[in-house]
Amino acid sequence: MAKFEVIDREGMRLVKITMQNETVRAEAGAMYYMRGQIQMESKGTGGLGGLIKSAVTGEALFRPTYTGTGELYLEPSFAGFHILELQGEEWVMDRGSYYASEGTVEITAKRNNLITGFLGKEGWFQTMARGSGKVVLQTPGPIREINLKNNRLVVDGNFAVARQGNLTYRVEKAAKSLLGSVVSGEGFVNVYEGTGKVLIARTAYGRAFMQKKIEEIINSKVASASSSSSGGSDDD
Repeated sequence: MAKFEVIDREGMRLVKITMQNETVRAEAGAMYYMRGQIQMESKGTGGLGGLIKSAVTGEALFRPTYTGTGELYLEPSFAGFHILELQGEEWVMDRGSYYASEGTVEITAKRNNLITGFLGKEGWFQTMARGSGKVVLQTPGPIREINLKNNRLVVDGNFAVARQGNLTYRVEKAAKSLLGSVVSGEGFVNVYEGTGKVLIARTAYGRAFMQKKIEEIINSKVASASSSSSGGSDDD
């Protein structure tokens, strides 16, 4: 099986894939560079049906495949990446979360009900991965895995990343009334029920990175001001 790694460099992250006569699929435009005997081929997602699914999911119609032996590097990002390993199950990904996968994983679409598709940010279809192998998810921040056992989970849609396909998913008002939902600041929320796993992002990498930089600037200014003040006292 191909080896997937997430490399963190100076606040940016990229995915490195080491291949030994294997095939990997990725989103269009995701390649950074590759080294070794690797051939790229662009393949559509399945005729007219694939065109329709691409239009409604917002995902690319063509997802290049990379076959051979060598190293494939995907484009760096300030966002995060999470490597998910499928073992015969199905995972449904939120819009824009799918990034790459092994060739042994089938990428298709799952239809949401009419009301959920209308109210939610995900639309009527979501990208689904099934089979066995690794899938790379693009995430806004570090991932937290929540295990449900015949239970209910409510999540702000901005932080939802993926769920196992056997869970029931719908979109509801955050409060009992529409006005209450609006004034609460939440509006509509994602609701998951049943037994399975849900992946959510704990916080945004970009926000944490900016906060760190601001703290470094403030500390630098404070240290500089303190040094100048000490220097002035010595002159007196």
